[in-house]
Amino acid sequence: MGKITISVIKADIGGYVGHSSSHPDILEEARKHLRVAVKNDLLVDFHVTNCGDDLELIMTHRQGEDSPKIHELAWNTFIEGTELAKKLGLYGAGQDILSDSFSGNVKGMGPGVAEMEINERKSEPILVFMGDKTSPGAWNFALYKIFADPFNTAGLVIDASIHDGFKFEVLDIFKQETVIFSAPEEIYDLLVFIGAREHYLIRRVWRKSDNEIASVSSTQKLALIAGKYVGKDDPVLIVRSQSGFPAVGEVLEGFSFPYLVAGWMRGSHNGPFEGRFKKE
Repeated sequence: MGKITISVIKADIGGYVGHSSSHPDILEEARKHLRVAVKNDLLVDFHVTNCGDDLELIMTHRQGEDSPKIHELAWNTFIEGTELAKKLGLYGAGQDILSDSFSGNVKGMGPGVAEMEINERKSEPILVFMGDKTSPGAWNFALYKIFADPFNTAGLVIDASIHDGFKFEVLDIFKQETVIFSAPEEIYDLLVFIGAREHYLIRRVWRKSDNEIASVSSTQKLALIAGKYVGKDDPVLIVRSQSGFPAVGEVLEGFSFPYLVAGWMRGSHNGPFEGRFKKE
């Protein structure tokens, strides 16, 4: 079916009430922008939703990763949404907008981004996870369970297409350097790093047999971009499933244990990662 790109771009542009949710007018404003993009053949399809007070843009298109056109679309959507948030008196209006003008890519400007370009299968089940009041390292434990733990993902044992395992790209968020670990043979070394979830983040996962992309997470940290604490990073994660990847149930099982993550209200605590799944 050819290559297609899924882009998940998020920003906290104003909460309703407080930092707890998103105003319905903000969501509808975003839908208006993205409907025009579909009409103009920039997007194939889209879904607008929220995670807490974060506006989430889930988009499919054929522009590839890091497309200036797609990133500008998201940026303009966030800017218009911020203006509306100010008129509505929403809390923290424009919190994640750390620049006054678009420079070709929203990375480093505040919003969180996860993108993958894939060869679309006949059926392409994809799960998108969104976190609020936490940091990108929140995905580390779940991604390990999904792609490296045979007690979580039975397919690693019985499915020939994933029996060889997966490769994990781990990012040092402070040095912006990466290292790739191969599972299962390097899982002990992998665990050394990803246990320090505020320093080392799983950025990408590939199927080892053919280097097909399996998962991508956002790794933007607001405090490092802004030079001061301006709010939690509220990360997003894309995971492919079925037919050569973990099954949907195996992916969800990775979140079944309430492991501890950094964040919560005021971004000052550690607490169990609470999963709320919804179909829209």
